[in-house]
Amino acid sequence: MTTAEKNTTVVEVMADIGNAASIAAGKLAIADTATKQKAIRLAAKYLSDNAAEVLTANQLDMEEGRKSGLSSAMLDRLRLDEDRIGGIVSALEAIADLQDPVGEVISSWDRPNGLNISRVRTPLGVIGVIFESRPNVTADAGALCLMAGNAVILRGGSDSFHSSSAIHQCMIKGLIDAGLPASAIQIVPTTDRTAVGEMLKGLNGNLDVLVPRGGKGLVHRVQTESRVPVFAHLEGICHVYVDRSADLEMAKSIVHNAKLRRTGICGAAETLLIDAAAVATHLLPLVNDLSAAGCEIRGDQTVLKHFPAAVGADAEDWSTEYLDAIISVRIVDGVSGAIEHIAQYSSGHTESIVAQDSAVAERFLKELDSAILLHNASTQFADGGEFGMGAEIGIATGKMHARGPVGVEQLTSFKYQVRGTGQTRPK
Repeated sequence: MTTAEKNTTVVEVMADIGNAASIAAGKLAIADTATKQKAIRLAAKYLSDNAAEVLTANQLDMEEGRKSGLSSAMLDRLRLDEDRIGGIVSALEAIADLQDPVGEVISSWDRPNGLNISRVRTPLGVIGVIFESRPNVTADAGALCLMAGNAVILRGGSDSFHSSSAIHQCMIKGLIDAGLPASAIQIVPTTDRTAVGEMLKGLNGNLDVLVPRGGKGLVHRVQTESRVPVFAHLEGICHVYVDRSADLEMAKSIVHNAKLRRTGICGAAETLLIDAAAVATHLLPLVNDLSAAGCEIRGDQTVLKHFPAAVGADAEDWSTEYLDAIISVRIVDGVSGAIEHIAQYSSGHTESIVAQDSAVAERFLKELDSAILLHNASTQFADGGEFGMGAEIGIATGKMHARGPVGVEQLTSFKYQVRGTGQTRPK
């Protein structure tokens, strides 16, 4: 088969997927809550019952990932074990327990002419999710879109193809047993990049929203080339600022967790900012703790002076998402210096301040404009599950429609329902 013939085949496959998703979306929009919940709970059961098969598929991906030279951070994102599968099952069950957003009256008011106007939540339609490595996205995105009444088309990376396909089979069984169309949650059956191009074109008008979850290159391509709206998920250049008023033991615990709990997630801290007034008391305890745990320190001149084992940080370090056991450390002039640094280098994802001074903390929360801002808490709480959303389809760092963790509520739009008693508009 020639390349042209192969591409034509992929185009036809993607067109069929788009058409099927559009038909399924119409049925999901009017599906009752109990049916959607049943499908998700059954999917969770099938995933739990078939954990061994999913782990076997994941081992294939892991072996191929090692051979292809995937980084340790990417391999960590890819890896599944019994605990992680248990976490996916728990996330599905939590999503099934969420309040159904479809049909919710957001607000309602009466006009002087007697008209009653309501703003009501409605599904977006067909959502496309393009992701890399993380096979759990298959379950999370599928269930969240379903609960919000949307059909979803999942295009995972080649590195997670076997794992995602195995999880997808469990989702399909749940749909079928609940009486919902199997095409409500579809996975692109090829790793050919032509499929991504077709999704960016909108699948003949059948795709309503795209959500990219992956590296900077993927997100940039989607934002640049997509003909449909995009929920932007940029890299996570997340900061922790330790103020002079910070409790040292609290700061050590938060910084350690924010950087090292899981280095390969977008909520991992990449830059540590320390108040110049706290250098004598806080700097060495913080960097010694990180270094002892195997974290490389890349510091400015003040950090190098006090901690000679650090690597000198250059301009690029302040805007790098390491996704590894590496952290850049800079000394700043109080909260003003922290805000100035973050405003210049942040990707708008997540920032945290450790401080006992409530006025300083409130200024940090008020003046910065990242999607998630925390006070005295780890940046690794930047997660839909931790926000009580069951799970998330991604962290949106843009400012339109959805921002922060994208859960079921963010996967809806709204329409206006206007009820009258025979009113006509005067000339």
